[in-house]
Amino acid sequence: MKTISNETSLSDNFTRVVKLVNQLPYQEKIRLGEVIREETKNIKGEDEIVTHFASENVLAKEWLTPKEDEAWKDL
Repeated sequence: MKTISNETSLSDNFTRVVKLVNQLPYQEKIRLGEVIREETKNIKGEDEIVTHFASENVLAKEWLTPKEDEAWKDL
């Protein structure tokens, strides 16, 4: 799979893809939907890992405080 250039934002590329999909005949859109479902059916586990790392920084801001240290000191 080819990666997206840093020079072009993900939303720009997504917009381009949507415009291309809008031009497809109905049957090709159906087939594209099948391909996308097949490609994404096993992504759940990967998404959970990504979500874990994405939330780690947010949670650290709340958890790594003197107030939290005090609350947990006896455990």
